Amino acid sequence: MVNSNKKALGLIFPNSYDNWVPELVNVRLMASIPFASRYRMVDFVLSSMANSGIDNISVIVKNNYHSLMDHLGSGREWDLVRKHGGLNIFPPFMESDSRAYVGRAGALANTLDFLRSQKEKYVVMSDSNIAVNFDFNKMIDAHIASGADITVAYNEQELPANFLYHEANDRDYYYTLAINNGRVEKIFINAKDKGVQNFSMNMYVIDRELLIKLINEASLRGNEYFERDVLIPQLNKLNVQAYKYEGYLTRITGMKSYFDENMKLLDDYNVDALFEGAPIYTKIRDDNPTRYIDGAKVKNTMAADGCVIEGEVENCVLFRGVKIAKGAVVKNCILMQDTIVESGANVEYTITDKDVVITAGKELKGNDSFPVYIPKFHKV
Repeated sequence: MVNSNKKALGLIFPNSYDNWVPELVNVRLMASIPFASRYRMVDFVLSSMANSGIDNISVIVKNNYHSLMDHLGSGREWDLVRKHGGLNIFPPFMESDSRAYVGRAGALANTLDFLRSQKEKYVVMSDSNIAVNFDFNKMIDAHIASGADITVAYNEQELPANFLYHEANDRDYYYTLAINNGRVEKIFINAKDKGVQNFSMNMYVIDRELLIKLINEASLRGNEYFERDVLIPQLNKLNVQAYKYEGYLTRITGMKSYFDENMKLLDDYNVDALFEGAPIYTKIRDDNPTRYIDGAKVKNTMAADGCVIEGEVENCVLFRGVKIAKGAVVKNCILMQDTIVESGANVEYTITDKDVVITAGKELKGNDSFPVYIPKFHKV
């Protein structure tokens, strides 16, 4: 992975949409939510940037970022240990003039000095609530070819049901686009339209100098949100082009979608679609391969390394170090790292956080529309 894209730097916003999964972000942020048996959500966009040769990447954190820092470390797994550039983590109040912020424009205002000191021509920005294997080079090339001021990635899909039938608060903005001949003519905030929509992926390519100018002006006005406060008022002035993504992606919009999107990866077609092409990297935990003890019954299950299975497991996603004792039955579950299910337990439609213990003989049953969630370190 020694390829370098000297024309672009990357910015990742790991706290965006934390409010959508309050249970899972109680001890972490959106970017560090475990996904697909051995990964975290940030791994996908970070690996996509690294695979595209972007080797100057900054993660602008806001709160609950200890687990993310532990996961990312120095960036070695993504080949981002560099003398110049590499992986940088910007905590809140990193400079004397930093201020508390809410949205992406506010976060960017705290990094203006950093942006001014960089040499890359373009900035690639992304949230981390989407798991996707994305080629940013193609998007950058399309941006350059179109002569756009800003290019935004989108995909075509129906809005999630929880968006249509529940009111989002003012910190849960999502965006759909009206596009004419490739140009974004309107950006709709929290639309309730049914049917297939042009759903923004919140991935942008923008000239670095233009970004500095726009954010400096927004900061003087006290604006917080990039789309609402910066892009929408200037759509008639800025050439904002749309870049259509047609590959596989997962978008976390709530606990139900978290459960469903993990379960979709039990289908080989979806796994191949998400992981085809460039590799997705993650923090390495040296452990033994999963062990299936005599008498174990396992069907349609994704299991990471370090698991020990003696009981019956069906339609499950098991993270590293999960232990299923003899006589336990686990079906349609997501069990995060180091969960222990003791003998005789019967568990269905359940999500356990890390280091949960389900004691012998207990019965936990949710359903496909409302899975049970057990918080981190709890013993049931």
